[in-house]
Amino acid sequence: MPPKVLICSTIVWAHEEVKSLLGNIADIVHVDSPNRAAFLSEFKKGGKYEGTVGIYRENDSAKTLGVFDKELINGLPSSVRWIAHNGAGYDPVDVHACIAKGIYLSNTPGAVDDATATTALYLLISTLRQYSSAERSLRALKWKPAGLNTISHDVTGRTLAILGLGGIGLRLAELVQSFPMRVIYHSRKRNLQAPSYCQYFPNVEEMLAQADVLSIHVPLRQETVGLVGEKLIRALKPSAIIINTARGKVIDEEALIRALEDGHLAAAGLDVYPNEPEVNPRFLEFPQVTLLPHMGTENQDSQKKMEVRALTNLRDFLTTGQGKDLVLEYKQNPAAVSKN
Repeated sequence: MPPKVLICSTIVWAHEEVKSLLGNIADIVHVDSPNRAAFLSEFKKGGKYEGTVGIYRENDSAKTLGVFDKELINGLPSSVRWIAHNGAGYDPVDVHACIAKGIYLSNTPGAVDDATATTALYLLISTLRQYSSAERSLRALKWKPAGLNTISHDVTGRTLAILGLGGIGLRLAELVQSFPMRVIYHSRKRNLQAPSYCQYFPNVEEMLAQADVLSIHVPLRQETVGLVGEKLIRALKPSAIIINTARGKVIDEEALIRALEDGHLAAAGLDVYPNEPEVNPRFLEFPQVTLLPHMGTENQDSQKKMEVRALTNLRDFLTTGQGKDLVLEYKQNPAAVSKN
């Protein structure tokens, strides 16, 4: 019998790739459980998920199953060895519970880089030039807002600070060379793949003091919740702009609002929020803030790349015993890998 692989939620774009990547090596079962309890019960002897080895999951599955938290992970049988998460950010899956349970977890880095970086680029241009405010004024048949020229700026020659120079940050750094912008960055360590036009700052506050625009690209982990809070926001030079396409909880929302209220920040561009799809109504009070409803990878090209990459991780695990995209916690802790 071939190993059993579950598809949680729906494959939207990569239907042929499911067949070509897994069809000849796995028994593919599409999850149709109405809730978490029903889902977990089907792993028992005689259930349709019995003997499952790999699971593909994406965020829409949370509508019926909830996130893959400790409770759900602990409810999986010992046969489950790999969870292929469709997404670069993998905070909906409890990675520490996976490690404790002996389950590998992969994500889809690279597949989201271009789409998320272009979203950040849009927010950067919109906030510097105040295009979103201008469009809203036009749609209200008021032409352009008075005084718009006093708060808008050219993009060329501005300094962009990138917090977290991974794949998305690197792609954004590349895109803004079209103007060009000066690019400075801070990460846990220097990125050896960074091009020469990216200047590394080991001290984050020294970097922020030079930034016209701060773009956030750090993953959401326990240690990054509220990372961009009062201290870092106030370390930015006055009239700077914050862009966030990472995760909403990385920013202290109240500290951000205070800085917009008192004018320390000139503007903000947000694609992500702490309690999506809820958006703090306070942001609607600031015409200089550009808001998007988590549009980072909202296009069919990137979404297909993500599906294929997640499925490829399952294929590689089934054929070689290892996928290419293990998440950071496994790379930082080789014992977690060997344990599995």
